[in-house]
Amino acid sequence: MYPEIMVIPMREELTRAGIKEARTAEEVDAAIAKPGTTMLVVNSICGCAAGKMRPGVRLALQNTVTPDQSITVFAGQDREATERARSYFAGQPPTSPAVAILRDGKLVYLMQRFVIESNAAQAIGQELARAFNEFCVKTTA
Repeated sequence: MYPEIMVIPMREELTRAGIKEARTAEEVDAAIAKPGTTMLVVNSICGCAAGKMRPGVRLALQNTVTPDQSITVFAGQDREATERARSYFAGQPPTSPAVAILRDGKLVYLMQRFVIESNAAQAIGQELARAFNEFCVKTTA
């Protein structure tokens, strides 16, 4: 674990964008239990999170269609919360950073580290916006 003072700016980069931080397993469960769509960002201290994932997420949130809520956990810092978040990605290897979309608690989309590493922030933002348009559109009953 890194000293908290070092990761504060990395946490704030997402919270300033309106993403709620979940630091415990209970906070993750409470967020995922809410109906609708949830973007779950597994943040990290690595360079691909700093230069690609976090800026890409911020760009995607400018899309007209966005998830009902967005939460983030910090891998390597908030271990219990991160483990619980990853438990919702059944069958997928644990990676960080990562960006998931869940609908009513079920995984419908997962962008893993290998995708983040091989793309620029702009491309990540565009791909996430595409995923928002596919998975986060409100349906009328």
